Amino acid sequence: MCMRFELVRGALLMALLGAGAAFASEISATVKDDAGAPVKDAVVIAVADVPVKAATPRLESVVQETKEFNPFVKAVLVGTPIEFPNRDDVLHHVYSFSPARTFALKVYAGTPPEPIVFDKPGPVALGCNIHDWMLAYIYVSESPYFGVTDDDGRVRLANLPAGKYSVRVWHYRLAQREGDTAQPVNASGAEPVQVGWNLKLKRDSRIRRAPTRPGGGYR
Repeated sequence: MCMRFELVRGALLMALLGAGAAFASEISATVKDDAGAPVKDAVVIAVADVPVKAATPRLESVVQETKEFNPFVKAVLVGTPIEFPNRDDVLHHVYSFSPARTFALKVYAGTPPEPIVFDKPGPVALGCNIHDWMLAYIYVSESPYFGVTDDDGRVRLANLPAGKYSVRVWHYRLAQREGDTAQPVNASGAEPVQVGWNLKLKRDSRIRRAPTRPGGGYR
């Protein structure tokens, strides 16, 4: 009887370990430009071949402080509500004309009473109608598996269900179609799957902020 119990317990343990391993896959992505330099603020998206049910998106925020948006690039799941708190001692007017989400938060201080829900996938460019140099991007992903690259152009997509994925990258200066960056990836093993890109980027056309005037103040 004892031997039988041990065999059953061992089988259950192996089944649990196998189930855990099936959901512990990882994709390690590296994004560089065509000269080999790391690309920061690129969004890497992994779309599973088998549809997955994502958790309900939580409230996120893009802050305005020191007359800049923070963060510069934010990636969220489709359906995510985002608030735009103004922590400056001046007014801001946040807007977007992007097809994925058009909206305007007219001149305000503090935090608007209602967040903006980003209910369509795609990139959304943010601006301020008062401070021309203020610019940021929200990338709305249809998949729950995404991340933004760091200073070294790297990002890890961890705890993925084992399976096949189409992995692509977006960047605000990308010179090609986002869909053309897609790569098939089989993330079924215990070791991280390495994937990388060398992207051709457009010239950075952001408006430069005026330098601080003597005695303080900005343009």
